[in-house]
Amino acid sequence: MPQYWDDLITSESWSVLQKINRTYRFTLIGGWAVYVYTRALKSRDIDIIVDFKTLARLKDDFTVNKNERLKKYEIKETKFDIDIYVPHYSNPGLPAEMVIAETIEKDGFHVPKIEILLIIKQAVFKKRRGSIKGEKDKLDIFSLLCDGIDVRLYKNLLSKYGVPHLRDELVALLNTAIALPEIGLTNHTFSQLKKRVLTNFAG
Repeated sequence: MPQYWDDLITSESWSVLQKINRTYRFTLIGGWAVYVYTRALKSRDIDIIVDFKTLARLKDDFTVNKNERLKKYEIKETKFDIDIYVPHYSNPGLPAEMVIAETIEKDGFHVPKIEILLIIKQAVFKKRRGSIKGEKDKLDIFSLLCDGIDVRLYKNLLSKYGVPHLRDELVALLNTAIALPEIGLTNHTFSQLKKRVLTNFAG
């Protein structure tokens, strides 16, 4: 399957992610969390949620900058960034404290439930639509849908966290998208995915 970002960059980013996963406790979000679920498109930047104790440890080991405008912390690597979010301050699509309340362990990583990850990706896509990163967000959204979500849980979580409009936005995206060869969706397989998801939403 073709990759969205340069293979050398994604390989280096994945290597660093595995290294910090052996040393620090965090919740992985963003494109790499999607990859952990789907094994579809690799990511470039690393996005994590940590508590303040872990943030302090990271500051001891890395040059960590605070981004007041985006309410996050950042580690600037040569070819990619590590974006760090903390509870009761950051909102990477949902408030960080909400995300870590819906976390599971998968393939050695702590990640949000797939339905929460989908909600985060939708919220981020809405802000970045039309950009290169926004296109990657869209591919990640459909990768998650291909992997399969619990529609009832998804709708309950939308209500719980006050973002019910994202359901209609997802339906609209399904109705306007076309084949996505980057993640192996032909016109036929996309049509099947669309029918399955919309049928589940109607149930």
